[in-house]
This record gives sequence, structure tokens and C-alpha cells, in this order.
Amino acid sequence: MDVKEKIGLRIKEIREAQGMSQKDLSYAADLDRSYIASVENGQRNISIVNIEKIAIALGVTLKDFFKDVKFNEHTTRS
Repeated sequence: MDVKEKIGLRIKEIREAQGMSQKDLSYAADLDRSYIASVENGQRNISIVNIEKIAIALGVTLKDFFKDVKFNEHTTRS
């Protein structure tokens, strides 16, 4: 699994745990819903600026966002 997929899965995991839709998250983060969908699907090379916007919208710190077992695994390049 590459880093784009790990980040996308983490966003989706937190979002769904909070009962948020992609539309809710996109509104709160001031990003397009289709952008959120493509990030969650691992199709976008998301910037750290947008990761921070999403983390804030989800109510988590960047430290907590990256505090997940997925980020301790080796990443493959693609």
C-alpha cells in the first residue's frame, strides 16, 4: 500500500467514525467533494496543507492523524 492509499484510508476511517459524509467533510475543510473522494481512493497526491485542512475539519491533530499503524508499515513507491 502506498502513502496516498494510507492517507486516504485514514481520512475515510476518521470521517466515518464521526458519522460525516464526504460532503460534510468537504464543506468543513473548504475542499471540493470530488477532491475528498479522490483522496480517499488514493488517487491524489495530497499536499500537507490540505491534510492539515482535513485534520482540522475532522477535529484531530496532525499528530493524531498520523498516529496509526498504517503509517508504521513500509511504503511502496508508485
